[in-house]
Amino acid sequence: MKTVYNIIIADDHKMFVDGLRSILEQEDDLHIVHTTSTGEEVLKYLKINQNEQIDLLITDLNMPGMDGIALNKNIKKDFPGIKTLVISMLEDGAKIKSLTEDEVNGYLSKNAEQKELLKAIRQILLGENYFSTHIQSILIQSLTNSRKASEIRLTQREKEVLQLIAKEHTTQEIADMLFLSKHTIESYRKNLINKLEVRNLAGLTRYAIEHNMV
Repeated sequence: MKTVYNIIIADDHKMFVDGLRSILEQEDDLHIVHTTSTGEEVLKYLKINQNEQIDLLITDLNMPGMDGIALNKNIKKDFPGIKTLVISMLEDGAKIKSLTEDEVNGYLSKNAEQKELLKAIRQILLGENYFSTHIQSILIQSLTNSRKASEIRLTQREKEVLQLIAKEHTTQEIADMLFLSKHTIESYRKNLINKLEVRNLAGLTRYAIEHNMV
């Protein structure tokens, strides 16, 4: 007897859901049991239908309310037997990295062809993970950047100067606040630009924001 896999789809783009449905309905071993536009509805459905075997959740990343990252995290915590596949237009390395840390089983671009979609679904259902070649390269770059960032060590004074730069204070204002000379602050700024390998003050500000320093 052929195994039939039960699938839930969570995506707030009806056209995409309809397209995905038309593809999966051609496969006699893939059965869509529920579609919804929110992560909250997925969890509600699973709690109400706990006796129903769900094998795979296909979800978008951006949805109203609970996003795909939070949904995947909740699924892995409360329903660890369900595999998860994210299909999204977003190619954000940090978000993909976060998903892998929460044991997502796969990630595909919405631009993926039907053949690759079915390959990803079947590979995941058989117990393996699937990340497209393009997504893998983005993830590798993100991991490289994270390691690089973790290797950078800023002194307490450098952090103070960087935070004040990010808050748009002038060199003179920073000098006055820290009781240092304007020349000293200019030196700190130049050293920070070199140390963090950015091009200008905008790059310093972006670094401070990305590392939750402001």
